[in-house]
Amino acid sequence: MQQLIDSHSHLDAHAFDADRAQVLARADAAGVIAQIVPATTAASWPELGSLCASQASLHAAYGLHPMFLGAHEQHHLQALETLLDHATPCVAIGECGLDHFMPDIDRARQQFFFDAQLAIATQRHLPVIVHARRALDAVLASLRRHPGLRGVVHSFSGSAQQAAQLWDRGFMLGIGGPVTYARAQRLRGIVARMPLQYLLLETDSPDQPDSAWRGQRNEPARLPRILDEIAALRGQAPDEVAAATRDNACRLFGLSGDPP
Repeated sequence: MQQLIDSHSHLDAHAFDADRAQVLARADAAGVIAQIVPATTAASWPELGSLCASQASLHAAYGLHPMFLGAHEQHHLQALETLLDHATPCVAIGECGLDHFMPDIDRARQQFFFDAQLAIATQRHLPVIVHARRALDAVLASLRRHPGLRGVVHSFSGSAQQAAQLWDRGFMLGIGGPVTYARAQRLRGIVARMPLQYLLLETDSPDQPDSAWRGQRNEPARLPRILDEIAALRGQAPDEVAAATRDNACRLFGLSGDPP
């Protein structure tokens, strides 16, 4: 069985409260040896930390998600630094980023929180997990202000030119359920031809289910479906793509790659 890493799973979400143990068991049975669990708000950090501490396969990232702007306060940035000062296990800063799809969003305030988190990640030598919806050019401009920063743009949905600019900066692309939809021709073309060393697999559970799971709650056990689709698009063996994406995630997030 392939050993896979889900580079973006919100397993702390309330959608999993009723059967989280079963979801974890199904992920394990599907070969998912590790999951990166990014935060959304400061209020979610304690519960997320407790969950990840209880499961060796779960790895926490802490950040302030751009879609939850109303929940963020400036003092949360200091709280994030304090959390890291106390050596809280953390593999990345995130989920952070920009979302220009949302109507009536305060883009300046969103940019403030994104830039501040990029600065924290740079200072702490941590990668970032970036949300970029209809905002990739603005995200790229922000990343240029932080040379040497590493990370992943999760649920990548940009152009081939934007993808190449990210690779030039050493950033990876998180690819999940959307690549399984036939209508996603641009994304499928990018994934078919992109350098394998910049590819990460993700589910974004409980969101973004694959085409065979449309309308249902997504979960990490669906990761092999994404792997198989990507391998087929690239004309590569699933084992080859599984090993490469596992190694990519280990390199970015500082994981051992060994099953817990």
